[in-house]
Amino acid sequence: MAEPGAGPRPAGAPAAEAADGTALHAAAADVLRLLAESDQTVAVAESLTGGVVAAELTAVPGASRSFRGSVTAYATELKHRVLGVDAGLLAAEGAVNAQVAREMAAGVRRVMAASWGIATTGVAGPDPQDGQPVGTVHIAVEGPQGGKTARLWLNGSRAEIRRESARTVLELLSSQLRENARRQDTEQNGGI
Repeated sequence: MAEPGAGPRPAGAPAAEAADGTALHAAAADVLRLLAESDQTVAVAESLTGGVVAAELTAVPGASRSFRGSVTAYATELKHRVLGVDAGLLAAEGAVNAQVAREMAAGVRRVMAASWGIATTGVAGPDPQDGQPVGTVHIAVEGPQGGKTARLWLNGSRAEIRRESARTVLELLSSQLRENARRQDTEQNGGI
């Protein structure tokens, strides 16, 4: 299984590895712990995951300390109207696009006044969308010092694709939070 930010998942990689939800719950708990330790917050913009990310975050006791809220912008026009995704980009590229994911994350971060915004957009199936095959997913994280996107190619059932997308966006955020903490430690120690 590819690590977030380590490049795209190989075509045909199984989504079933985290299908039981254990890894997803652990990822949510890890993110909330890291956010609380650094007194930061997160907001979520979801499309194909339809609220799965927000549900996992709010299932963790104490989530209200760091979770600001979420927007499930399932319809393409809501990505523009609510989250501020460029209408021209949506018209030209469709909703299944890395830049769309990044603008969704930036938009929810702005709308919810959160330290971090994360987003999922893609095709869970059963049919292709915007010329993209089932299992094509884009995730994004936007934070105080910029952001990161990743493209996933997943196999599995609709539910497995949605859960794996949720888990992976949480792991991408966890990675960014750890990177920021290391950067701050380095700065506080005089660059050592």
